[in-house]
Amino acid sequence: MAISTQRVGDRLRSIRRQKGLSLHEVESMSNEEFKASVLGAYERGERVISVPRLMRLANVYGVPPEQLLPKEVEVDLTEPGAMDLSEGFAVDLNRLQECREPEALALARLVAMIQAERQDFNGRVLTVRGDDLRALAYFLLTTPEELCGRLTGMGLQALPA
Repeated sequence: MAISTQRVGDRLRSIRRQKGLSLHEVESMSNEEFKASVLGAYERGERVISVPRLMRLANVYGVPPEQLLPKEVEVDLTEPGAMDLSEGFAVDLNRLQECREPEALALARLVAMIQAERQDFNGRVLTVRGDDLRALAYFLLTTPEELCGRLTGMGLQALPA
């Protein structure tokens, strides 16, 4: 299920206005990472915002990333009996490079951000922490269990040696 860029843009504009910020103020607050013109294009639905940029924008606004998304589907990430993601999800980086599914492309962007933060570019496997998987699942309008099942079905879960 896809979220329209217009609905995301409407939500981004709503949060910015709730914070009482102009586009130029957000540009300044973000040390010019989010140019006013680009942020305006996101808000008008003319550009698609990536997961890493959405997460950084949420940080600028001081809100959880899921708050920047429209409420098309309610996903309860605290539901009892939810998958235990405390160990994270081990990603086979070689297979990830080959996969072109939408979920895999979103995961690849998240993995690139994690690798940059950890300065970890050498391995064939990277463990994505549970909180990151929950945020990605929410962004993709699914549950962490369904996302992990889909990623496993695509052969992206690294199996123990």
